[in-house]
Amino acid sequence: MQAKKRYLILFSAGACFILLFCFGGIQVPLSRRGPSRRDDRSLNGYHPAARWRRFPGYLQPFSSWEKDRSDDHNEHISPRQKRDANSGVYIGKRCRMESCFDFSLCEKNGFKVYVYPQQKGEKMSESYQNILSSIEGSRFYTPDPGQACLFVLSLDTLDRDQLSPQYVHNLKTKIQSLPLWNGGKNHIIFNLYSGTWPDYTEDLGFDIGLAMLAKASISTENFRPNFDVSIPLFSKDHPRTGGERGYLKHNTIPPYRKYMLVFKGKRYLTGIGSDTRNALYHVHNAEDVVLLTTCKHGKDWQKHKDARCDKDNAEYDKYDYREMLYNSTFCLVPRGRRLGSFRFLEALQAACVPVMLSNGWELPFSEIIDWNTAAVIGDERLLLQIPSTVRSIHQDKILSLRQQTQFLWEAYFNSVEKIVLTTLEIIQDRVLQHTSRSNLMWNSLPGGLFTLPQYSTYLGDFPFYYAKLGIKPYSKFTAIIHVVTPLVSQSQPVMKLLVAVAKSQYCAQVIVLWNCDKPLPAKHRWPATSVPVIVIEGESKVISSRFLPYDTIPTDAVFSLDEDTVLSTTEVDFAFTVWQSFPDRIVGYPARSHFWDSNKERWGYTSKWTNDYSMVLTGAAIYHKFYHYLYTTYLPVSLKTMVDQMSNCEDILMNFLVSSVSKLPPIKVTQKKQYKETMMGQSSRASRWADPDHFAQRQTCMNKFASWFGTMPLIHSQMRLDPVLFKDQVSILRKKYRDIERL
Repeated sequence: MQAKKRYLILFSAGACFILLFCFGGIQVPLSRRGPSRRDDRSLNGYHPAARWRRFPGYLQPFSSWEKDRSDDHNEHISPRQKRDANSGVYIGKRCRMESCFDFSLCEKNGFKVYVYPQQKGEKMSESYQNILSSIEGSRFYTPDPGQACLFVLSLDTLDRDQLSPQYVHNLKTKIQSLPLWNGGKNHIIFNLYSGTWPDYTEDLGFDIGLAMLAKASISTENFRPNFDVSIPLFSKDHPRTGGERGYLKHNTIPPYRKYMLVFKGKRYLTGIGSDTRNALYHVHNAEDVVLLTTCKHGKDWQKHKDARCDKDNAEYDKYDYREMLYNSTFCLVPRGRRLGSFRFLEALQAACVPVMLSNGWELPFSEIIDWNTAAVIGDERLLLQIPSTVRSIHQDKILSLRQQTQFLWEAYFNSVEKIVLTTLEIIQDRVLQHTSRSNLMWNSLPGGLFTLPQYSTYLGDFPFYYAKLGIKPYSKFTAIIHVVTPLVSQSQPVMKLLVAVAKSQYCAQVIVLWNCDKPLPAKHRWPATSVPVIVIEGESKVISSRFLPYDTIPTDAVFSLDEDTVLSTTEVDFAFTVWQSFPDRIVGYPARSHFWDSNKERWGYTSKWTNDYSMVLTGAAIYHKFYHYLYTTYLPVSLKTMVDQMSNCEDILMNFLVSSVSKLPPIKVTQKKQYKETMMGQSSRASRWADPDHFAQRQTCMNKFASWFGTMPLIHSQMRLDPVLFKDQVSILRKKYRDIERL
């Protein structure tokens, strides 16, 4: 019995000892090294609980051997695993929108962006100035920090290479002194270059705190999903607005070019990024795979030159880079000193399918863009397999990849403005998740910058996705007749027009937009029709009110008409029938054109009737009602104010907008020689045609609009759509739209 008691006492004591050890009552040093200062602190009565009470925003390892063990195994885990393992070291490493972003700032005024005022004496690169100008010119900008949801620094953070002349010193102190910094919460920092020789780390040289990072060449290891934004590396010559279109003018079948795979660039003899480019000569065959490198860069390149340098340099000088770029099916995009490269955007623009060789690079806008549809993602470790891989890609796939490069280039990358706006739209989608865009919206024409989710989140409400969804637009239209003169007679053109339009089998209703100074006429003054006629007063009596997104428009199609337009019911029917096949374009009757005046070095406007046109005026045209919303919300107030002050050019501006979105010209339907813009009385305040400065104003508008868009979006066309058998020498009874020929 005594023996049993002794065993029981020993067992109880052992259990208590184990429990004390497990719950921290007994401190046991676990370090395999000699005690450091931190270990001494732990051994001299420092209790871990005190550390939790003084939690400064980040956690240190409980014992140094754990960090050593982590470092020993770092090379055996993936970048994302490495990121997650180290994410507790710094305060912002675990940041996500849910934890490091204050959504309450966006509730009252929506997604608004504030740019700090520029401080005197602070230098700023042209590229960063372009970024700030793009934000200030966008619909997101607010000059009031009290209304802002997101904040952007006026301090240049683009180049954080200490050897660069654009490097801003003492940035940490300057940022911390900002009154709205708040630890970086709800801030976004733009950066193109980080780190310096020899390791080119991604450290910016200051603590970004809780701020989001819009960074080029960011690695998956440091990228915080659903928080940071990966942007492309662009040069200081990248245009602020507009940007050049892609170089793919027409598709070639089969889609093969002179070269299969090309690259021309620097070869780094030492340091980070040298391994991949040093190995390119193994797959270069000087025939269809041309991969050229040169050692000739830097002041002391000859000190480090190897046995291949002279031969490589001689081969390098034989080829023209642009000629190779435009005549190759695939373009290699290997990493340089940093993960990103200028070659990436150059390949996209040239319709040369990028072949990525940069392991661990978080590709630009990877959150929204499916890069598998526009690029080939290679592996640096499998370089020798790249030629056979690209040769095995079917020509149908090559054609699809090439077309997607052009769409992505023009939608998101061909200007600084589009790069910045895409970044802001991505963040807005995170903030307003209930109205965020779908993957299809981002990865198909016209792109996420034009398909505004505030209008609708249903794809069928936009004019671009009918074919993809297998549906057709609603088979009726709403006519909007813009009236600016008082109603004095039942024989006025507007009365005849209203009756003719209402008789159309496709007309759902007629809206009379009353922009006249006189009071609204009584209901009995309007003719009786088989469809509803709604008379509404224009907002502030300005001309842009004809393009407001009225809730009273139930149909997809809007038939926009001036009060002096002369159209028959047959012509109305035919125009709508044509539009149903082209719902993303403007379809109508009066055509105009633009041209470049080389003597005056400006755009010109002409109303001459020729076989060439680039605009269809909205005095008699059909388009999708989505363009009303886009006109009202997307275009800047400055352009709409100019239009309203002149009571002119609103039709030109709508053509600019639609062509910019669709990348297609409008469509003119059967020539109607009787169509005319009736010269109204000189006494009419809003009479555009009676104004002697009317034509000169339209010339000015053309150039103002082109300046804001950054390019000329209008596209010339010589296509006119006529009814079947139009003007053919057959019986009139065989023709569906026989009345058109009698006019």
